[in-house]
Amino acid sequence: MKPVLVTTENRGVFFGYLEVEPTELPAKIVLKNMRNCVSWQSSIHGVFGLASSGPDKNCRIGPKVPSATLYKITSVTDCTPEATEKWEMGIWMS
Repeated sequence: MKPVLVTTENRGVFFGYLEVEPTELPAKIVLKNMRNCVSWQSSIHGVFGLASSGPDKNCRIGPKVPSATLYKITSVTDCTPEATEKWEMGIWMS
């Protein structure tokens, strides 16, 4: 499975794993072992920073769910191994 970051029209930001990679941007997508990013600081450098470097202690990352279907997709971005490792930590600092 391929680790990706998915964004939606409603400004959702989600990390998870694709079983099948789409050949074009789909209207919906199913992610396995999905988490969402509730918030992040400017130190992350935006959505591509979340895909490249991953979340840090200033991010609010939701708990993992086994599977979810997302609709109104705006982007699907590959995640680096470094980012994937940090997403798997499920950071939510108080």
